[in-house]
Amino acid sequence: MTPSLSRRAFLRGSGVLLGLPLLDAMSPAAAPPRRMVCVCTSLGLHAPVFFPKETGPAWTPTPHLGILQEHRKEFTIFSGLSHPDQSGADGHTSEMTWLTSAKHPGLGGFRNGISLDQLVAERIGFETRVSSLALGTSGTSQSYTRSGVMIPSETRPSKVFARLFLDGTPQEIEAQRRKLREGRSIMDAVAAEAKRLEARAGAADREKLGEYFASVREMELRLAKADEWTLKPKPRVDAKAPQDVANESDLVGRARLLFDLVPLALETDSTRLVTVLLQGRNDVPPVAGVTIDHHNLSHHGQDPAKIAQLRLIEAEILKAFAGLLAGLKSRKEGAATLLDSTLLLFGSNLGNANSHDTRNLPILLAGGGFRHGSHLAYDAKKNTPLCNLFVTMLRRMGTEIDAFGSSTAASLPGLELGG
Repeated sequence: MTPSLSRRAFLRGSGVLLGLPLLDAMSPAAAPPRRMVCVCTSLGLHAPVFFPKETGPAWTPTPHLGILQEHRKEFTIFSGLSHPDQSGADGHTSEMTWLTSAKHPGLGGFRNGISLDQLVAERIGFETRVSSLALGTSGTSQSYTRSGVMIPSETRPSKVFARLFLDGTPQEIEAQRRKLREGRSIMDAVAAEAKRLEARAGAADREKLGEYFASVREMELRLAKADEWTLKPKPRVDAKAPQDVANESDLVGRARLLFDLVPLALETDSTRLVTVLLQGRNDVPPVAGVTIDHHNLSHHGQDPAKIAQLRLIEAEILKAFAGLLAGLKSRKEGAATLLDSTLLLFGSNLGNANSHDTRNLPILLAGGGFRHGSHLAYDAKKNTPLCNLFVTMLRRMGTEIDAFGSSTAASLPGLELGG
């Protein structure tokens, strides 16, 4: 059998996944770049106080959506959306597939797919210093590479701020450049071995090796441009470096700090792709009136006292999200706002955390140039694939595809671009 070298093996061997810089400054007259931010709260949102009863634009605010009332013209609420076949290793493994839709997460033979953000990163990640930014409260994320490998999230806002906005010392810069050179050395060695194999490969293998060499050339360019980035000053921002929240149980406080960084990262074009995973915990968050841990409360068993405490936690999460919305909306780009050019997805992998139900997910989409303000309701029993919305988002980001994951259509009825 002829030995072969896969692109996956090459990337794993090189140990680097780096983006190219944007070499030409965007002119003031140019359209702003498109961005995408995906936020998931992993223990769901209590449906009776989230979803409006009315459909269309004349919906009455529910207790949860009332928190976002001042922004209601900037977002669309979706009901009746889900990923099919999400029964998995346990009731929470669906958080691995919220942005991929891969079936039966965690079961034998499971392999995750590429996430929504990483598919876009393959196309535009080279244009910014950071190809994509995975943030979270636990170290896990919902960003997965094409080979199904999770990209760990950064949990410390101070570290993210330093990565984006603080220049390293000359010694640190040289250390980074040395790592890049080492990456090129590994790449050269693997490419040389592939060249040796090509001499005795069959026609099919030569075609595969041709594809591999194309990826090597692409990575060579990425490494060279990444080296250029190390020598370029980072953008200056009118903001102080955040102080990390020491209390790990303070989910909301940590979420707020991460959310505060998102508009800064997008506005400076440090990245155009961000995911944030707010992962519920088995300890009591410091929220007034809450005495039971978040995970336990999500399994409330219809106990009114537990539901009341759960609502308090979820309300604080929504207040933090409202701050992110306001932060994006307050930043101007010409006659538009940062939110106008940013697709902001918010929701959960669980429709009913009490029973680990992955149907009828709470989903909200803001910004991105769409005509918002409505509640779009799809069949509550025979859900529409959430990936239909994902395809719409991908196309809005400039990715010319007609399918993603479990999608069955390239658009959702009722979701239209603004005038």
